Amino acid sequence: MKLPGQDAIARQADEHLVTHKVKLPRKLVEHPFRQVAKRLSVALVVLVVTAFVVYVDRDGYTDNSDQSVDLLDSFYYATVTLSTTGYGDITPVSDSARLTNIFVITPLRVLFLIILVGTTLEALTERTREEWRLNRWRSALRDHTVVVGFGTKGRSAIQTVCATGLRKDQVVVVDPSGKAIEAATAHGYAGVIGDATRSDVLNRAELYRAKQIIIATQRDDTAVLVTLTARQLNRGAKIVVAVREEENAPLLKQSGADAVITSASAAGRLLGLSVLSPAAGMVMEDLISQGSGLDLIERPVIKAEVGRNPREVDDLVVSVLRGHRVLGYDDPAVGGLELTDRLITIVRATPATHVTPDTRPLPRD
Repeated sequence: MKLPGQDAIARQADEHLVTHKVKLPRKLVEHPFRQVAKRLSVALVVLVVTAFVVYVDRDGYTDNSDQSVDLLDSFYYATVTLSTTGYGDITPVSDSARLTNIFVITPLRVLFLIILVGTTLEALTERTREEWRLNRWRSALRDHTVVVGFGTKGRSAIQTVCATGLRKDQVVVVDPSGKAIEAATAHGYAGVIGDATRSDVLNRAELYRAKQIIIATQRDDTAVLVTLTARQLNRGAKIVVAVREEENAPLLKQSGADAVITSASAAGRLLGLSVLSPAAGMVMEDLISQGSGLDLIERPVIKAEVGRNPREVDDLVVSVLRGHRVLGYDDPAVGGLELTDRLITIVRATPATHVTPDTRPLPRD
């Protein structure tokens, strides 16, 4: 196993200064400065309209200083009236001016206050609403999928599982990069910013209630630490890990991983297959791309198929899952299909094609 020095691992595990934060996906909204600018613009329009109304009916108002109301006095009156200051030095004296105050200026005053007070209340209650939303999300989250790492591998894994029917609100992404979490929430996934080797960060992702965990970190040693922590927090979840070096796969399985995918070797094999047969490489690429062309899916055996040979099934059967064993379609041990078996088949992708997940752990070597 290619690990850095033990001191480096200890420092990483004992780091207490890592900031972590849960971020939920939200609808696209305007920039806060743009929202405030719009509201201030509306408030200014209300002020100008009020001043214009007063100036048009200026003969119905009296000023204690010079008994007349000009344009400046109209803006002054509009300002102190809309702000509910009301010094009383300029007052409506005619019936028309008083009616205008009742039916025009008073509604404008209410509108002005709604704009300003509404902006203040929104700023003050934003944190409260976010906390309420976060608590509601935590209480409703069950049997979800936690994805550690939102790089190329993590994004591709999420796209694949979502293409088979998993809802976006059932995915939680954990990544130490704030930009990666911003990208995840922009796609509709909840995100937790922090170091996934720390149990408190994984607890914020409600990992102890997760059904499956995908670990797609950039480093193999980090994947080992995350796997050990995740397995300690959740004994029953299915854990699938991606590693770069094939020699690290056994250690990941000893750490609690149900399946280990060697990304470098898998890419190399696909490259070699494409060199030997470009058409075969295209077919393999199609099979691992869910939702288009041909899909490789897992499904249970139906009653009508019990007792049949895998070759007699309507779908193209590749393997049979019996207990903890994965048997080839032509394995003599398969015999007739049993109701408890599950089939790995190749089907034509349709909008209704979904993988029926197996809740049992994957077989380990």
